[in-house]
Amino acid sequence: MHFRLLKPQYERGKGEGNRKALRRLVTSGPPPGVLAYEGGDPVGWCAVAPREEFPRLARSRAMRPPDDRPAWSVVCLFVAQGHRRRGVSVALLRGAARFAASRGAHLLEGYPVEPRSGTMPDVFAWTGTAAAFRAAGFAEVARPLPGRPVMRRELSGQVTR
Repeated sequence: MHFRLLKPQYERGKGEGNRKALRRLVTSGPPPGVLAYEGGDPVGWCAVAPREEFPRLARSRAMRPPDDRPAWSVVCLFVAQGHRRRGVSVALLRGAARFAASRGAHLLEGYPVEPRSGTMPDVFAWTGTAAAFRAAGFAEVARPLPGRPVMRRELSGQVTR
């Protein structure tokens, strides 16, 4: 809910209020993102929706969209600890591209981190890493802050990667 609400709204709903709001999003559809499974167990999550559903993006120095082209945005990735560094983020990003394309999106963008020293604690990579975005077919289109590229992927009606 962090990006779906402006800061005062998010702060007022912290905890149970934001959990209930997310539950309402999930049950009222369309889905607010995609899940990755290993066997029957969920191991990853990616929040993806039309950019206008994330009002905080317009106010963020690091994640401000570089132009006004209609786009969908990836704002959060989570991979369960035992499944990290095994390609789950790349699979989630490819799934997000298929999901967005199936709903008519022509452009998908994300706002990952790119660590200067090569690695960073996983907790700081919740918007994804530039390496995962590149591996999923995204290209850098802007860099509003050091270590914070804006990555995009053009989508066609049928995304197969």
